[in-house]
Amino acid sequence: MAEAEAQNRRRGGRAARQAERAAPLSDDIKPVRPGMTGGQYKPLTDAEVLKIHNAVLDVLETIGLGDAIPSCIEAVTAVGGRVNDEGRLLFPRALIEDTLAKAARNFTLHAQDPALDMEPSGKRVYYGTAGAAVHMVDAVTGEHRDSTLADLYDIARLVDRLDHAAFYQRSVTTRDMVTGHDLDINTLYACISGTTKHVGTSFVAPEHLEEGFRILHEVAGGEDKWRARPFVSMSCCFVVPPLKFAEDACACLEAGVRGGMPILLLSAGQAGATSPAALAGAVVLQVAECLAGLAYVNAIKPGAVAIMGTWPFVSDLRSGAMSGGSPEQALLSAACAQMMHFYDLTGGVPAGMKDSKLPDAQAGAENAYTNAIVGVAGANMVYESLGMHASLLSSCLESYVIDNDTLGACMRVVRGIDVTDESLSVEVIRQVCTEGPGHFLGSDQTLNLMQREYVYPEVGDRTSPKEWKELGSTDVVTRARARVKEILGSHYPTHIPENIDAAIRAQSDIKLPREFMRPGNGRW
Repeated sequence: MAEAEAQNRRRGGRAARQAERAAPLSDDIKPVRPGMTGGQYKPLTDAEVLKIHNAVLDVLETIGLGDAIPSCIEAVTAVGGRVNDEGRLLFPRALIEDTLAKAARNFTLHAQDPALDMEPSGKRVYYGTAGAAVHMVDAVTGEHRDSTLADLYDIARLVDRLDHAAFYQRSVTTRDMVTGHDLDINTLYACISGTTKHVGTSFVAPEHLEEGFRILHEVAGGEDKWRARPFVSMSCCFVVPPLKFAEDACACLEAGVRGGMPILLLSAGQAGATSPAALAGAVVLQVAECLAGLAYVNAIKPGAVAIMGTWPFVSDLRSGAMSGGSPEQALLSAACAQMMHFYDLTGGVPAGMKDSKLPDAQAGAENAYTNAIVGVAGANMVYESLGMHASLLSSCLESYVIDNDTLGACMRVVRGIDVTDESLSVEVIRQVCTEGPGHFLGSDQTLNLMQREYVYPEVGDRTSPKEWKELGSTDVVTRARARVKEILGSHYPTHIPENIDAAIRAQSDIKLPREFMRPGNGRW
């Protein structure tokens, strides 16, 4: 009888500890949070960084970029650029040095909720979404279907509740939108309606952006308030690697800069296809293209907020297909992050993409090691870090939840080990060994640090085999699916007042039904 009572007490104590661990944490005691400092890993030596830098300057000064639109040529040549006999726009070393001297630094990327603002400078790390997947994949059946506007909104609501996703850049293309106008306006609307985190999106025409600004001014409470706290950035593929400008994107870039929107300068060459197969050469090309974009932005408006979007993708050279989950992808992104540290510029890189088509063991490995490597390299903005499969062709709701656990673990690695007189624990060791029970399970230090120092997964399983069987022998996809349904069945953000929403719908053709944005609509 006494033994049974003791066993029950042990079980009760364990249950109490488990309940304490499961309780939501206040921000002041969370072991990790977006914006922790990385930079412990450096794939390049200092000498190699300088070699890449000098190669970048050589490329910009002697090769330059082709297909510049007239307004780009006018702006860049006015600050020291020149056009060669082949019509290519050259960026002399002095122009790049002047650009680096006046470029925006230490800026805030705002959210609709100020508590979710980001400070992506130095080696602070923020993980988030991105991509333009054309399919949603069912994690259980493996069936693929076209992604829709409702999917984009649902993913925004999901990301809004994931602690380790710091921002929401649109991750799927709304295949049910017929025109470019409908695509641009409705993508913007769905994203800013589904989350209060910083949003990233793109535009295919500057006139669409002008309409988008009217929507943003409504939500912000006026143009002045928008310009003070711009909570949406433009992902702008202003170049077509290798070393050519993209005409339509450049027109959008110029409109975005003038409208006060932060610009993500995207250079997305694919090593072995649209950028060199040599990894160092791929870094040179991506950095050169983004520095050209930075000079372009600053020629329009000195000090305009821009993120250096060095996105060096990788080809599987056996087939030519993209390989987002490759080790080369992790190395390239980490090296680009290191180059941005050299320039003291805010940089964004891709990581976390899976070549795997489903949330399986391959997907977990690819997501974990690429995100961890890029995190410890100190990349400021890590895009595409959750939810993406088939090298960005598809997206999976369950994977957002599963990958959120992985990002928490990655951020714990980024945080590293705190070494202080207190954490060295000499007196704690002395007390346990000479006066105490011979273990640390019940020590004050253990109880104090169990939530401040340790990260616990939300859908990952750490139970014993016996407990796992008692709980239904579920796998991570099953648990993630339940969590997705819980969030999407209950979380309908209301941060945009109904009168503002009505004003937006009165001036723009919003395709997302209002009833989709209320509880009890039957969708979940």
